[in-house]
Amino acid sequence: MSTLASELATSPTDGLASGPVSELIRKRSVSLGDKTYIEHARADRSLSFRGLDLAVDQWSVRLQSAGIQIGSTVGLVIHDPIEFSVAFLATMASGRWAAPLDPSTPVLGAGGLAAAIARVHADVVIADHALPEGVDVPWVVIGQASQERSNELDASSPLMSASGGAVLASSGTTGVPKVIPLHQDQLLHAARCVSEHHQLTSDDRCFNSLPLFHINAEVVGLLTSLMAGSTLVLDDRFHRTHFWQMMAEHQITWINAVPAIISRLADPGVDETIPSRIRFIRSASAPLPVATSARFEANTGIPVVETYGMTEAASQITANPISGIRKPGSVGRPVGVELRIVAGGGSTAGPAAQVGVNNVGHVEIRGPSVITAYGGDHHADRIDAEGWLQTGDLGHFDEDGYLYLDSRIDDVINRGGEKVFPREIEEMVLVDPDVAAVAVVAAPDPELGHVPMAFLVLHGVEDESGRDKAAETVARIRDRLSSTLVKSKRPISISVVRELPAGATGKVQRHAVRESGVAAIYHLDCR
Repeated sequence: MSTLASELATSPTDGLASGPVSELIRKRSVSLGDKTYIEHARADRSLSFRGLDLAVDQWSVRLQSAGIQIGSTVGLVIHDPIEFSVAFLATMASGRWAAPLDPSTPVLGAGGLAAAIARVHADVVIADHALPEGVDVPWVVIGQASQERSNELDASSPLMSASGGAVLASSGTTGVPKVIPLHQDQLLHAARCVSEHHQLTSDDRCFNSLPLFHINAEVVGLLTSLMAGSTLVLDDRFHRTHFWQMMAEHQITWINAVPAIISRLADPGVDETIPSRIRFIRSASAPLPVATSARFEANTGIPVVETYGMTEAASQITANPISGIRKPGSVGRPVGVELRIVAGGGSTAGPAAQVGVNNVGHVEIRGPSVITAYGGDHHADRIDAEGWLQTGDLGHFDEDGYLYLDSRIDDVINRGGEKVFPREIEEMVLVDPDVAAVAVVAAPDPELGHVPMAFLVLHGVEDESGRDKAAETVARIRDRLSSTLVKSKRPISISVVRELPAGATGKVQRHAVRESGVAAIYHLDCR
Protein backbone atom coordinates (compact mmCIF):
# COMPACT_ATOMS: atom_id res chain seq x y z
CA MET A 1 0.00 0.00 0.00
CA SER A 2 1.29 3.48 -0.83
CA THR A 3 2.36 5.84 1.94
CA LEU A 4 -0.57 8.17 1.32
CA ALA A 5 -3.09 5.38 0.89
CA SER A 6 -1.88 3.74 4.09
CA GLU A 7 -2.22 7.01 5.96
CA LEU A 8 -5.68 7.65 4.57
CA ALA A 9 -6.96 4.15 5.31
CA THR A 10 -6.48 4.48 9.06
CA SER A 11 -9.79 6.25 9.76
CA PRO A 12 -12.74 4.95 7.71
CA THR A 13 -15.78 7.19 7.34
CA ASP A 14 -19.24 5.60 7.35
CA GLY A 15 -22.67 6.74 6.19
CA LEU A 16 -21.58 8.73 3.15
CA ALA A 17 -24.02 9.69 0.41
CA SER A 18 -23.39 7.84 -2.84
CA GLY A 19 -22.74 8.53 -6.51
CA PRO A 20 -21.94 6.21 -9.42
CA VAL A 21 -18.18 6.02 -8.84
CA SER A 22 -18.45 5.84 -5.05
CA GLU A 23 -21.07 3.07 -5.32
CA LEU A 24 -18.82 1.04 -7.63
CA ILE A 25 -15.85 1.45 -5.29
CA ARG A 26 -17.95 0.40 -2.30
CA LYS A 27 -19.30 -2.67 -4.13
CA ARG A 28 -15.83 -3.80 -5.14
CA SER A 29 -14.60 -3.28 -1.58
CA VAL A 30 -17.37 -5.53 -0.23
CA SER A 31 -17.06 -8.25 -2.86
CA LEU A 32 -13.28 -8.30 -3.42
CA GLY A 33 -11.87 -6.95 -0.14
CA ASP A 34 -8.11 -7.46 0.03
CA LYS A 35 -7.71 -8.38 -3.63
CA THR A 36 -5.19 -6.05 -5.28
CA TYR A 37 -6.65 -3.26 -7.37
CA ILE A 38 -3.52 -1.24 -8.19
CA GLU A 39 0.08 -2.42 -8.18
CA HIS A 40 3.21 -0.37 -8.83
CA ALA A 41 5.33 -1.99 -11.56
CA ARG A 42 8.68 -0.93 -10.07
CA ALA A 43 8.09 -0.73 -6.33
CA ASP A 44 6.74 -3.05 -3.70
CA ARG A 45 3.57 -1.01 -3.32
CA SER A 46 -0.06 -1.86 -3.98
CA LEU A 47 -3.59 -0.92 -3.00
CA SER A 48 -6.46 -3.36 -2.43
CA PHE A 49 -10.10 -2.68 -3.29
CA ARG A 50 -10.85 -2.27 0.43
CA GLY A 51 -7.85 0.03 0.78
CA LEU A 52 -9.12 2.08 -2.16
CA ASP A 53 -12.54 2.40 -0.53
CA LEU A 54 -11.05 3.66 2.73
CA ALA A 55 -8.59 5.95 0.96
CA VAL A 56 -11.30 7.51 -1.19
CA ASP A 57 -13.47 8.14 1.87
CA GLN A 58 -10.66 9.91 3.64
CA TRP A 59 -9.70 11.91 0.56
CA SER A 60 -13.28 13.12 0.43
CA VAL A 61 -13.01 14.25 4.05
CA ARG A 62 -9.79 16.08 3.22
CA LEU A 63 -11.31 17.82 0.22
CA GLN A 64 -14.23 19.00 2.32
CA SER A 65 -12.06 20.07 5.25
CA ALA A 66 -9.86 22.07 2.89
CA GLY A 67 -12.93 24.03 1.82
CA ILE A 68 -13.06 22.49 -1.66
CA GLN A 69 -16.77 22.49 -2.34
CA ILE A 70 -18.78 19.89 -4.25
CA GLY A 71 -18.92 20.92 -7.89
CA SER A 72 -15.47 22.53 -7.78
CA THR A 73 -12.85 21.74 -10.41
CA VAL A 74 -9.73 20.24 -8.85
CA GLY A 75 -6.51 20.25 -10.84
CA LEU A 76 -4.35 17.18 -10.18
CA VAL A 77 -0.60 17.58 -10.63
CA ILE A 78 0.70 14.32 -9.19
CA HIS A 79 3.66 12.25 -10.38
CA ASP A 80 3.20 9.00 -8.46
CA PRO A 81 0.75 6.66 -10.24
CA ILE A 82 -0.87 5.22 -7.08
CA GLU A 83 -1.20 8.62 -5.42
CA PHE A 84 -2.73 10.02 -8.59
CA SER A 85 -5.19 7.13 -8.93
CA VAL A 86 -6.59 7.63 -5.43
CA ALA A 87 -6.87 11.40 -5.86
CA PHE A 88 -8.53 11.08 -9.28
CA LEU A 89 -11.15 8.57 -8.14
CA ALA A 90 -11.82 10.36 -4.85
CA THR A 91 -12.29 13.72 -6.54
CA MET A 92 -14.96 12.29 -8.83
CA ALA A 93 -16.57 10.08 -6.18
CA SER A 94 -17.03 13.10 -3.93
CA GLY A 95 -18.82 15.12 -6.60
CA ARG A 96 -15.93 17.32 -7.68
CA TRP A 97 -14.50 17.59 -11.19
CA ALA A 98 -11.02 16.11 -11.57
CA ALA A 99 -8.78 17.92 -14.05
CA PRO A 100 -5.67 15.74 -14.55
CA LEU A 101 -2.66 17.76 -15.69
CA ASP A 102 0.74 16.70 -16.96
CA PRO A 103 3.10 17.11 -13.97
CA SER A 104 6.13 17.33 -16.28
CA THR A 105 4.83 20.39 -18.12
CA PRO A 106 6.92 23.57 -17.78
CA VAL A 107 5.06 26.21 -15.77
CA LEU A 108 5.05 29.12 -18.20
CA GLY A 109 4.23 29.54 -21.89
CA ALA A 110 1.14 28.91 -24.02
CA GLY A 111 1.47 25.17 -23.47
CA GLY A 112 2.59 25.46 -19.86
CA LEU A 113 1.05 24.34 -16.59
CA ALA A 114 -0.30 27.78 -15.64
CA ALA A 115 -2.12 28.03 -18.99
CA ALA A 116 -3.47 24.48 -18.61
CA ILE A 117 -4.85 25.29 -15.14
CA ALA A 118 -6.56 28.36 -16.56
CA ARG A 119 -8.04 26.37 -19.49
CA VAL A 120 -9.83 23.92 -17.21
CA HIS A 121 -10.85 26.72 -14.80
CA ALA A 122 -9.43 24.87 -11.81
CA ASP A 123 -10.63 26.28 -8.49
CA VAL A 124 -7.77 24.60 -6.67
CA VAL A 125 -4.80 22.37 -7.49
CA ILE A 126 -3.77 19.32 -5.49
CA ALA A 127 -0.14 18.39 -6.06
CA ASP A 128 2.68 16.32 -4.64
CA HIS A 129 5.15 19.22 -4.71
CA ALA A 130 5.31 22.86 -3.65
CA LEU A 131 3.65 25.70 -5.52
CA PRO A 132 5.87 26.79 -8.44
CA GLU A 133 6.36 30.43 -9.34
CA GLY A 134 3.97 31.67 -11.98
CA VAL A 135 0.87 29.77 -10.80
CA ASP A 136 -1.87 31.95 -9.34
CA VAL A 137 -4.40 29.48 -7.94
CA PRO A 138 -4.93 27.89 -4.50
CA TRP A 139 -2.39 25.06 -4.28
CA VAL A 140 -2.71 22.18 -1.80
CA VAL A 141 0.15 19.75 -1.30
CA ILE A 142 -0.79 16.12 -0.60
CA GLY A 143 -0.80 15.51 3.13
CA GLN A 144 -1.71 19.10 4.01
CA ALA A 145 -5.36 19.19 2.91
CA SER A 146 -6.71 17.98 6.25
CA GLN A 147 -4.75 20.71 8.08
CA GLU A 148 -6.37 23.59 6.19
CA ARG A 149 -9.73 25.16 7.06
CA SER A 150 -10.81 22.09 9.02
CA ASN A 151 -12.84 24.34 11.29
CA GLU A 152 -15.14 25.10 8.35
CA LEU A 153 -16.15 21.48 7.75
CA ASP A 154 -19.92 21.13 7.78
CA ALA A 155 -20.54 17.67 9.18
CA SER A 156 -24.02 17.62 7.64
CA SER A 157 -22.69 18.10 4.11
CA PRO A 158 -22.60 14.98 1.90
CA LEU A 159 -19.04 13.80 1.29
CA MET A 160 -20.01 11.74 -1.76
CA SER A 161 -22.12 12.94 -4.65
CA ALA A 162 -23.56 11.85 -7.99
CA SER A 163 -22.33 15.05 -9.63
CA GLY A 164 -18.79 15.57 -10.85
CA GLY A 165 -16.54 13.80 -13.28
CA ALA A 166 -13.42 14.70 -15.23
CA VAL A 167 -12.44 17.79 -17.19
CA LEU A 168 -9.81 17.45 -19.89
CA ALA A 169 -8.49 19.99 -22.35
CA SER A 170 -6.39 20.12 -25.48
CA SER A 171 -3.34 22.36 -25.58
CA GLY A 172 -4.65 24.52 -28.40
CA THR A 173 -1.46 24.12 -30.44
CA THR A 174 -3.53 23.54 -33.62
CA GLY A 175 -6.41 25.91 -32.86
CA VAL A 176 -8.70 27.08 -30.09
CA PRO A 177 -8.30 24.69 -27.10
CA LYS A 178 -11.11 22.23 -26.50
CA VAL A 179 -12.37 21.89 -22.92
CA ILE A 180 -14.13 18.54 -22.48
CA PRO A 181 -16.24 17.85 -19.37
CA LEU A 182 -17.19 14.19 -18.86
CA HIS A 183 -19.70 13.28 -16.17
CA GLN A 184 -18.93 10.18 -14.11
CA ASP A 185 -21.91 8.42 -15.74
CA GLN A 186 -20.31 8.91 -19.16
CA LEU A 187 -16.93 7.68 -17.94
CA LEU A 188 -18.43 4.58 -16.34
CA HIS A 189 -20.46 3.76 -19.45
CA ALA A 190 -17.26 3.77 -21.50
CA ALA A 191 -15.45 1.67 -18.89
CA ARG A 192 -18.30 -0.85 -18.83
CA CYS A 193 -18.18 -1.14 -22.63
CA VAL A 194 -14.41 -1.68 -22.61
CA SER A 195 -14.67 -4.30 -19.87
CA GLU A 196 -17.45 -6.26 -21.55
CA HIS A 197 -16.04 -6.02 -25.07
CA HIS A 198 -12.60 -7.19 -23.94
CA GLN A 199 -14.15 -10.00 -21.88
CA LEU A 200 -12.35 -8.93 -18.72
CA THR A 201 -12.81 -10.75 -15.42
CA SER A 202 -11.43 -10.47 -11.91
CA ASP A 203 -8.66 -12.87 -12.98
CA ASP A 204 -7.22 -10.36 -15.45
CA ARG A 205 -4.14 -8.28 -14.82
CA CYS A 206 -3.62 -5.24 -17.05
CA PHE A 207 -0.31 -3.46 -17.62
CA ASN A 208 -0.50 0.28 -18.28
CA SER A 209 2.44 2.60 -18.88
CA LEU A 210 0.38 5.29 -20.62
CA PRO A 211 0.15 8.71 -18.93
CA LEU A 212 -2.57 8.92 -16.29
CA PHE A 213 -3.45 12.49 -17.24
CA HIS A 214 -4.76 11.08 -20.56
CA ILE A 215 -8.32 9.75 -21.05
CA ASN A 216 -7.09 6.34 -22.22
CA ALA A 217 -5.31 5.41 -18.99
CA GLU A 218 -8.05 6.94 -16.86
CA VAL A 219 -10.89 4.98 -18.44
CA VAL A 220 -9.31 1.92 -20.13
CA GLY A 221 -6.91 1.52 -17.21
CA LEU A 222 -8.32 2.79 -13.90
CA LEU A 223 -12.08 2.68 -14.39
CA THR A 224 -12.22 -0.43 -16.55
CA SER A 225 -10.15 -2.40 -14.01
CA LEU A 226 -12.44 -1.13 -11.27
CA MET A 227 -15.47 -2.16 -13.31
CA ALA A 228 -14.09 -5.65 -14.00
CA GLY A 229 -12.72 -6.14 -10.49
CA SER A 230 -9.34 -6.88 -12.01
CA THR A 231 -5.82 -5.76 -11.15
CA LEU A 232 -4.05 -2.83 -12.81
CA VAL A 233 -0.25 -2.71 -12.86
CA LEU A 234 0.96 0.87 -13.37
CA ASP A 235 4.33 2.06 -14.59
CA ASP A 236 5.53 5.67 -14.66
CA ARG A 237 6.28 5.41 -18.41
CA PHE A 238 7.15 2.83 -21.04
CA HIS A 239 10.52 1.09 -20.52
CA ARG A 240 11.68 -1.26 -23.28
CA THR A 241 14.48 -2.84 -21.22
CA HIS A 242 13.36 -6.08 -19.49
CA PHE A 243 9.80 -5.43 -20.64
CA TRP A 244 8.78 -9.05 -21.24
CA GLN A 245 10.45 -10.13 -18.02
CA MET A 246 8.33 -7.61 -16.15
CA MET A 247 5.17 -8.91 -17.85
CA ALA A 248 6.01 -12.40 -16.61
CA GLU A 249 6.84 -11.27 -13.07
CA HIS A 250 3.53 -9.41 -12.73
CA GLN A 251 1.57 -12.19 -14.46
CA ILE A 252 0.06 -9.76 -16.97
CA THR A 253 -2.88 -11.00 -19.06
CA TRP A 254 -3.35 -7.95 -21.33
CA ILE A 255 -1.44 -4.80 -22.21
CA ASN A 256 -2.86 -1.32 -22.75
CA ALA A 257 -0.66 0.26 -25.42
CA VAL A 258 -0.33 2.65 -28.35
CA PRO A 259 1.25 2.07 -31.80
CA ALA A 260 4.60 3.57 -30.75
CA ILE A 261 4.90 0.98 -27.97
CA ILE A 262 3.78 -1.90 -30.18
CA SER A 263 6.39 -0.91 -32.75
CA ARG A 264 9.17 -1.01 -30.15
CA LEU A 265 8.00 -4.41 -28.89
CA ALA A 266 7.57 -5.97 -32.31
CA ASP A 267 11.09 -7.40 -32.52
CA PRO A 268 11.93 -9.29 -29.30
CA GLY A 269 15.57 -10.06 -28.60
CA VAL A 270 16.87 -13.62 -28.91
CA ASP A 271 17.20 -13.78 -25.12
CA GLU A 272 13.60 -12.62 -24.47
CA THR A 273 10.73 -14.97 -23.64
CA ILE A 274 7.15 -13.92 -24.37
CA PRO A 275 4.84 -14.87 -21.45
CA SER A 276 2.07 -17.26 -22.46
CA ARG A 277 -0.52 -15.69 -20.12
CA ILE A 278 -0.93 -12.54 -22.24
CA ARG A 279 -4.27 -12.76 -24.08
CA PHE A 280 -3.92 -9.61 -26.22
CA ILE A 281 -2.37 -6.19 -26.54
CA ARG A 282 -4.75 -3.29 -27.07
CA SER A 283 -3.82 -0.46 -29.43
CA ALA A 284 -5.39 3.01 -29.27
CA SER A 285 -4.73 6.76 -29.54
CA ALA A 286 -3.38 6.67 -33.12
CA PRO A 287 -3.75 4.55 -36.28
CA LEU A 288 -1.74 1.32 -36.08
CA PRO A 289 0.19 0.58 -39.29
CA VAL A 290 -0.74 -2.79 -40.78
CA ALA A 291 2.92 -3.73 -41.18
CA THR A 292 3.63 -3.01 -37.50
CA SER A 293 0.67 -5.07 -36.33
CA ALA A 294 1.60 -8.01 -38.55
CA ARG A 295 5.24 -7.95 -37.42
CA PHE A 296 4.28 -7.83 -33.75
CA GLU A 297 1.84 -10.73 -34.01
CA ALA A 298 4.25 -12.85 -36.05
CA ASN A 299 7.15 -12.31 -33.63
CA THR A 300 5.29 -12.52 -30.31
CA GLY A 301 2.23 -14.67 -30.98
CA ILE A 302 0.08 -12.10 -29.12
CA PRO A 303 -3.08 -10.86 -30.88
CA VAL A 304 -3.32 -7.12 -31.48
CA VAL A 305 -6.74 -5.57 -30.82
CA GLU A 306 -6.89 -2.24 -32.62
CA THR A 307 -9.39 0.32 -31.33
CA TYR A 308 -10.44 3.90 -31.97
CA GLY A 309 -11.35 6.50 -29.40
CA MET A 310 -11.25 10.14 -28.43
CA THR A 311 -11.59 12.21 -25.30
CA GLU A 312 -15.02 13.49 -26.35
CA ALA A 313 -16.33 9.90 -26.19
CA ALA A 314 -14.69 9.13 -22.83
CA SER A 315 -12.14 6.98 -24.73
CA GLN A 316 -13.37 3.99 -26.77
CA ILE A 317 -15.58 4.38 -29.86
CA THR A 318 -14.86 1.23 -31.87
CA ALA A 319 -12.84 -1.94 -31.35
CA ASN A 320 -11.94 -5.16 -33.09
CA PRO A 321 -13.40 -8.23 -31.40
CA ILE A 322 -11.52 -10.37 -28.89
CA SER A 323 -13.23 -13.52 -30.17
CA GLY A 324 -13.95 -13.11 -33.85
CA ILE A 325 -12.46 -11.61 -36.97
CA ARG A 326 -9.85 -8.92 -36.41
CA LYS A 327 -9.27 -7.00 -39.63
CA PRO A 328 -5.80 -5.48 -40.19
CA GLY A 329 -6.08 -1.77 -40.89
CA SER A 330 -9.55 -1.54 -39.37
CA VAL A 331 -10.41 -0.13 -35.94
CA GLY A 332 -13.35 -2.53 -35.67
CA ARG A 333 -17.04 -1.91 -35.06
CA PRO A 334 -18.80 0.63 -32.81
CA VAL A 335 -19.01 -0.38 -29.13
CA GLY A 336 -21.62 1.37 -26.97
CA VAL A 337 -21.95 4.36 -29.31
CA GLU A 338 -23.69 5.21 -32.58
CA LEU A 339 -21.43 5.99 -35.53
CA ARG A 340 -22.23 7.22 -39.01
CA ILE A 341 -20.24 8.37 -42.02
CA VAL A 342 -21.66 11.36 -43.85
CA ALA A 343 -20.89 13.45 -46.89
CA GLY A 344 -20.08 17.13 -46.67
CA GLY A 345 -18.18 19.13 -44.11
CA GLY A 346 -20.53 19.57 -41.19
CA SER A 347 -23.59 18.06 -39.62
CA THR A 348 -24.95 21.39 -38.36
CA ALA A 349 -25.74 22.62 -41.89
CA GLY A 350 -28.79 20.39 -42.20
CA PRO A 351 -29.76 16.72 -42.51
CA ALA A 352 -26.64 14.67 -43.10
CA ALA A 353 -26.47 12.33 -46.10
CA GLN A 354 -24.78 9.08 -45.13
CA VAL A 355 -22.36 7.63 -47.65
CA GLY A 356 -22.39 4.05 -48.87
CA VAL A 357 -20.11 1.12 -48.11
CA ASN A 358 -16.43 1.72 -48.99
CA ASN A 359 -17.07 5.42 -49.61
CA VAL A 360 -14.99 7.88 -47.58
CA GLY A 361 -16.84 10.48 -45.53
CA HIS A 362 -16.87 12.37 -42.25
CA VAL A 363 -17.06 10.23 -39.10
CA GLU A 364 -19.70 11.34 -36.59
CA ILE A 365 -20.71 9.80 -33.25
CA ARG A 366 -23.25 10.09 -30.46
CA GLY A 367 -24.18 8.02 -27.43
CA PRO A 368 -24.19 7.75 -23.63
CA SER A 369 -20.44 8.39 -23.36
CA VAL A 370 -20.26 11.18 -25.96
CA ILE A 371 -20.33 14.82 -24.87
CA THR A 372 -23.27 16.97 -25.94
CA ALA A 373 -21.40 20.25 -25.48
CA TYR A 374 -17.86 21.51 -25.00
CA GLY A 375 -16.88 23.68 -22.10
CA GLY A 376 -16.72 27.38 -22.94
CA ASP A 377 -18.03 29.22 -25.98
CA HIS A 378 -16.08 27.47 -28.74
CA HIS A 379 -16.63 24.42 -30.97
CA ALA A 380 -20.43 24.40 -30.59
CA ASP A 381 -20.69 23.93 -34.38
CA ARG A 382 -19.17 20.44 -34.04
CA ILE A 383 -22.32 19.05 -32.37
CA ASP A 384 -25.72 19.20 -34.07
CA ALA A 385 -29.18 19.42 -32.51
CA GLU A 386 -29.53 15.63 -32.53
CA GLY A 387 -26.30 15.14 -30.59
CA TRP A 388 -24.08 14.01 -33.48
CA LEU A 389 -20.46 15.02 -32.84
CA GLN A 390 -18.04 15.65 -35.70
CA THR A 391 -14.88 13.72 -34.82
CA GLY A 392 -12.65 15.45 -37.36
CA ASP A 393 -11.82 12.08 -38.93
CA LEU A 394 -12.47 10.75 -42.42
CA GLY A 395 -13.27 7.07 -42.77
CA HIS A 396 -15.33 4.34 -44.42
CA PHE A 397 -17.24 1.19 -43.53
CA ASP A 398 -16.66 -2.13 -45.26
CA GLU A 399 -19.37 -4.66 -46.07
CA ASP A 400 -19.18 -6.12 -42.53
CA GLY A 401 -19.55 -2.81 -40.74
CA TYR A 402 -15.87 -2.50 -39.81
CA LEU A 403 -14.58 1.07 -39.70
CA TYR A 404 -11.40 2.14 -41.50
CA LEU A 405 -9.92 5.55 -40.75
CA ASP A 406 -8.48 7.22 -43.82
CA SER A 407 -7.21 10.52 -42.42
CA ARG A 408 -7.74 13.43 -40.10
CA ILE A 409 -9.54 16.14 -42.03
CA ASP A 410 -6.72 18.60 -41.35
CA ASP A 411 -4.10 16.14 -42.64
CA VAL A 412 -5.58 15.59 -46.11
CA ILE A 413 -3.25 16.98 -48.79
CA ASN A 414 -5.04 18.83 -51.61
CA ARG A 415 -2.74 18.36 -54.60
CA GLY A 416 -4.19 20.40 -57.44
CA GLY A 417 -7.72 19.40 -56.48
CA GLU A 418 -6.87 15.74 -55.87
CA LYS A 419 -7.05 14.57 -52.26
CA VAL A 420 -4.08 12.61 -50.99
CA PHE A 421 -4.40 10.66 -47.72
CA PRO A 422 -1.06 10.51 -45.85
CA ARG A 423 -1.86 7.15 -44.27
CA GLU A 424 -1.97 5.39 -47.65
CA ILE A 425 1.59 6.52 -48.37
CA GLU A 426 2.78 5.78 -44.83
CA GLU A 427 1.49 2.22 -44.95
CA MET A 428 3.54 1.61 -48.10
CA VAL A 429 6.68 3.09 -46.52
CA LEU A 430 6.32 1.02 -43.34
CA VAL A 431 6.49 -2.21 -45.31
CA ASP A 432 10.25 -1.67 -45.31
CA PRO A 433 11.68 -3.36 -42.18
CA ASP A 434 14.27 -0.62 -41.68
CA VAL A 435 11.59 2.05 -41.11
CA ALA A 436 10.74 2.69 -37.46
CA ALA A 437 8.32 5.60 -38.03
CA VAL A 438 7.06 7.83 -40.81
CA ALA A 439 5.04 11.01 -41.21
CA VAL A 440 3.76 12.33 -44.52
CA VAL A 441 2.77 16.00 -44.44
CA ALA A 442 1.87 18.74 -46.89
CA ALA A 443 4.46 21.04 -48.45
CA PRO A 444 3.28 24.24 -50.17
CA ASP A 445 3.58 24.28 -53.96
CA PRO A 446 3.12 27.40 -56.14
CA GLU A 447 1.24 25.52 -58.87
CA LEU A 448 -0.52 22.60 -57.16
CA GLY A 449 -1.28 24.17 -53.77
CA HIS A 450 0.23 21.38 -51.70
CA VAL A 451 2.23 18.23 -52.33
CA PRO A 452 3.24 15.35 -50.02
CA MET A 453 6.66 15.02 -48.44
CA ALA A 454 7.81 12.18 -46.17
CA PHE A 455 9.90 12.13 -42.99
CA LEU A 456 11.33 8.79 -41.84
CA VAL A 457 12.95 7.44 -38.69
CA LEU A 458 15.15 4.44 -39.49
CA HIS A 459 16.34 1.68 -37.17
CA GLY A 460 20.02 2.19 -36.38
CA VAL A 461 20.30 5.64 -38.02
CA GLU A 462 20.66 8.38 -35.40
CA ASP A 463 23.27 10.74 -36.85
CA GLU A 464 25.47 11.51 -39.87
CA SER A 465 27.34 8.21 -39.47
CA GLY A 466 24.25 6.45 -40.78
CA ARG A 467 23.96 8.40 -44.04
CA ASP A 468 25.00 5.48 -46.24
CA LYS A 469 22.33 3.21 -44.78
CA ALA A 470 19.82 6.05 -45.01
CA ALA A 471 20.61 6.63 -48.68
CA GLU A 472 20.25 2.93 -49.49
CA THR A 473 16.95 2.62 -47.62
CA VAL A 474 15.46 5.78 -49.10
CA ALA A 475 16.37 4.67 -52.63
CA ARG A 476 14.64 1.34 -52.02
CA ILE A 477 11.53 3.09 -50.67
CA ARG A 478 11.44 5.55 -53.56
CA ASP A 479 11.52 2.69 -56.06
CA ARG A 480 8.72 0.87 -54.24
CA LEU A 481 6.53 3.97 -54.14
CA SER A 482 7.18 4.61 -57.83
CA SER A 483 5.93 1.15 -58.70
CA THR A 484 2.90 1.08 -56.38
CA LEU A 485 1.52 4.64 -56.21
CA VAL A 486 0.28 6.94 -58.92
CA LYS A 487 2.48 9.98 -59.42
CA SER A 488 0.18 12.38 -57.57
CA LYS A 489 0.54 10.36 -54.36
CA ARG A 490 4.32 10.02 -54.43
CA PRO A 491 6.22 12.28 -51.99
CA ILE A 492 8.24 15.03 -53.62
CA SER A 493 10.97 14.41 -51.05
CA ILE A 494 12.01 11.85 -48.47
CA SER A 495 13.98 12.95 -45.40
CA VAL A 496 15.54 10.74 -42.74
CA VAL A 497 15.41 12.30 -39.27
CA ARG A 498 16.52 11.20 -35.80
CA GLU A 499 12.99 11.40 -34.35
CA LEU A 500 9.53 12.77 -35.04
CA PRO A 501 7.78 15.15 -32.62
CA ALA A 502 5.20 13.20 -30.63
CA GLY A 503 2.71 13.75 -27.83
CA ALA A 504 2.48 12.04 -24.46
CA THR A 505 0.97 8.86 -25.95
CA GLY A 506 3.49 8.64 -28.79
CA LYS A 507 1.17 10.04 -31.46
CA VAL A 508 3.14 11.96 -34.10
CA GLN A 509 2.36 15.67 -34.07
CA ARG A 510 2.04 16.42 -37.77
CA HIS A 511 1.49 20.12 -37.19
CA ALA A 512 4.94 20.33 -35.59
CA VAL A 513 6.49 18.60 -38.58
CA ARG A 514 4.61 20.89 -40.99
CA GLU A 515 5.20 24.15 -39.18
CA SER A 516 8.78 23.91 -38.00
CA GLY A 517 10.24 21.06 -40.02
CA VAL A 518 12.69 18.52 -38.66
CA ALA A 519 16.48 18.56 -39.13
CA ALA A 520 17.37 15.86 -41.66
CA ILE A 521 20.21 13.36 -41.45
CA TYR A 522 19.66 12.58 -45.12
CA HIS A 523 17.39 14.19 -47.72
CA LEU A 524 16.37 13.05 -51.21
CA ASP A 525 14.48 15.21 -53.70
CA CYS A 526 12.19 12.85 -55.62
CA ARG A 527 10.86 15.28 -58.22
